[in-house]
Amino acid sequence: EGRTIVSAHRGGPTPGLPENSIEAMDALLHAAPAIMEIDVAQSSDGVLFLMHDDTLDRTTTGTGEAAAMAWSDLEQLRLRDGSGWTTPYAIPTLEDALRWAKGRTAVQVDFKRSASYQDTIALIRAQEMAQNVVLIAYSVEAARRLHELAPEMLVSLPIDSPGALEDAVVAGIPANRLVAFTGTRLPRPDLYAALDAADVEVIFGTLGRGDSIDNLIADFGMDERYAELGKAGVDIIATDRAREAAAALALEGRLAEDGTCGFTRARR
Repeated sequence: EGRTIVSAHRGGPTPGLPENSIEAMDALLHAAPAIMEIDVAQSSDGVLFLMHDDTLDRTTTGTGEAAAMAWSDLEQLRLRDGSGWTTPYAIPTLEDALRWAKGRTAVQVDFKRSASYQDTIALIRAQEMAQNVVLIAYSVEAARRLHELAPEMLVSLPIDSPGALEDAVVAGIPANRLVAFTGTRLPRPDLYAALDAADVEVIFGTLGRGDSIDNLIADFGMDERYAELGKAGVDIIATDRAREAAAALALEGRLAEDGTCGFTRARR
């Protein structure tokens, strides 16, 4: 439809609503259409849960390695927000997050080192969310493995040139199962046009610390830059400023309006 949608990094946390929490995602989705990027880890007894860091110290009331703990201990902890304040919210399981997302939005799944591909894919299928997820890979080999395990699901893979897309296809990943992550630094309208011609959706990241595009836009008050990215051919903006990006896109009439977004359309 020529529209753009935002992907909320770590579920779109705000003060009082911690990252990778259902509460943060729910609040964001009430404010603007967005898909949710979440981080999935696995406990020592096999429970899949949402957590970005390998350790618990920054984001919870616990300490130590998250994956070394049993779920019965993890579920007793409380999440901290970005300022370090303890909230009343518990660590969500992936199952709970998928149940919340079903019929509401789509989810990008970023696998932490402890998370089993097979277990995660099995849970996604059990929740009937296969058409509403993007599995994130950082290498062609990882993308190929994910496609072998879940050929019906989309896979996000870094693509910095049309040749990189060709390499992925040669490796056995059909173009119609790929979403192209095109980096976080330099917009590439020429690359976006080539990917669009191949019917591959484009993700561009404005997120990050320090001199990220999100931070530069905020510092200089240039939220209209998000709409300019949409006009340049970005289909999904991965951002730490989901509300602001969605508002800028809506102002220019470029925001995808369906908050129940999935990935079920016919693809060439």
